[in-house]
Formats: sequence, C-alpha cells, structure tokens
Amino acid sequence: MRLPILAALAGALVLAAAPAQAADACDALAAKVIRITGASLAGREGPFAVFRAQDAERMSLDCRAPARITIASRDREPPRAYFTLVGLAARALTGADVPGAEVLALNLHQDSLLADAPQRGGTARALMLCETGPRTDALRDDLTVCRVAPRVGVSRIRRAG
Repeated sequence: MRLPILAALAGALVLAAAPAQAADACDALAAKVIRITGASLAGREGPFAVFRAQDAERMSLDCRAPARITIASRDREPPRAYFTLVGLAARALTGADVPGAEVLALNLHQDSLLADAPQRGGTARALMLCETGPRTDALRDDLTVCRVAPRVGVSRIRRAG
C-alpha cells in the first residue's frame, strides 16, 4: 500500500517541479540574451521576456519550445546595427555564427522588400523569418520584424544519390 502512495507523491513532485525548471531555463536563456546582445530586461511573465535594446523598437523572447526571439524596428529600412542585433540574438538563442546570421537577416530583409512578402531562411543552427510592413497584427507599428528560432530535427544522415 505504501509503494503506490509513494509513487503518486513522487509523480506529483515531478509535475510540480516542471514549471519551476521551465522558469529556471527561461531565466537562464534570458540572461544569456542579455549577456550576448547587451539588451536589458524590461519585463518577464511566464514563458515570455521583453527586452530593451538600443537598436530595436522591440525585442522579445518566447521560451516555449522551440524558443524564439522576435526583433522589431519601426524603420522599413533599419540601420545596419539592427541586423547586427539580430545576429547577436541568433547567437544567444542558437549558438549561430553572428556574421552569418547578420548577413542572412540582411538578405531576407532585402528579399522581403522586393517580394513584398515574408522571407524565410536558415543557417546551420538557426531558422529566420524576416518581413517588412505594413502589418495588421500586434506589431502593426513595426515595419521590419525578424524572428529567430533554433533549427531542430535536422538529420546528419546524408542521402545517397
């Protein structure tokens, strides 16, 4: 009789610890973003963190799997420092090469301007979507938005042929 009760108690403790572990992981990721990008924490609630960054109007982290960072500018053609910040954010989130991620963001932004549509691309470690406005969602005042997420599920097996 004691064994089932102990097993149930242990299961309850594991479930109770899961949100705390997720919060700790998000805190650690937010701290890494701050350390690498130089941004400051503006607020944190649940799996979301919002930052103040000199080179972006908005910068936010969503820690839900897969974690992703959104960097937004009010400029349709932001200065080069914005794209450097995107590269640094990609480094913080995924370990991506900063210059490679920066160039990717620049290219996706230019392609988005030309196509008048969001553009997707990736590096070895990061996936990115960049788009130019106008927008109709919560980021409607931002004319350039880039989202960075880790590349997941990439097989290292090469196909013959």
